[in-house]
Amino acid sequence: MNYEGNIYRPPTEADSLIIQLTIGCSHNGCIFCGMFKDKEFRLRPIDEVMEELNEARLTHQYIRSIFLADGDALSYRTKDLIKIFEYIKINIPECKHVASYATPRSLLLKKQEELDILHQKGLAVLYLGVESGSDNVLKYMNKGATADEIIIAGQKAKTAGFQLVAMMVAGLGGKNLWKEHATHSGRVLSLIKPDFIAAMTLNIVPGTKLYDKVQCGEFKMLTPYEILYETKMLINNIDIEGCVFLTNHISNYVYIYGTFNKEKSKMYMQIDDAIKFANINEQKYINL
Repeated sequence: MNYEGNIYRPPTEADSLIIQLTIGCSHNGCIFCGMFKDKEFRLRPIDEVMEELNEARLTHQYIRSIFLADGDALSYRTKDLIKIFEYIKINIPECKHVASYATPRSLLLKKQEELDILHQKGLAVLYLGVESGSDNVLKYMNKGATADEIIIAGQKAKTAGFQLVAMMVAGLGGKNLWKEHATHSGRVLSLIKPDFIAAMTLNIVPGTKLYDKVQCGEFKMLTPYEILYETKMLINNIDIEGCVFLTNHISNYVYIYGTFNKEKSKMYMQIDDAIKFANINEQKYINL
């Protein structure tokens, strides 16, 4: 594999063969994100991609799953994506799982018919960066999409039949917008109805614009304890039967796992137990 730059994938794709369809992210403007800053976005030629698939077939006896990188493989041309999926079906028949990241913009630009075909051809899972359901937070972070646009994008993915993983960022509203971030995100997620919600915690990356805003005091981060309280509020505002909530990213302070709506109390308990386990007077650290 001739990978270019740093490669990123979701935790659940740790065992997947990674094929780079695009270099970088088509938006690459979120001020909190340090990914893909070393790359200028472009689509890789389809011939290069097919050569790498051939190489993978020759060198790997068994390929259970494939993850299409980089940050926005869904922006690849639909006809070329179909060619890739047809190759996988014929030449890598044991592969039962093909996934990629998806930006709201890439989903909005694809016609519903295109998304339907891509799912039928073999693209099974999409990881959608929702980040927040608050328009104020999305605008501040330069997400490049509004809450309503994210809802439409997510609903298009669900209509096509994809297994949809919605990615959220705890703490993204900071101290000023934490309540709005939690409640509005719950509303947006409830309307999209993803199959999974994967939450990660905001980490400030040196070199990003948000890092500069933190350093000058403009953006005030939540403490770990405040993050837990915000997460409880997020969970309380989500209404999606059968959706799995998990915090399996390395950035998170506490591992939370549960299924909506029946296991809300279980998830609350996981958070409360984490606070109690620290054996510290929690109110001393709560400044919301």
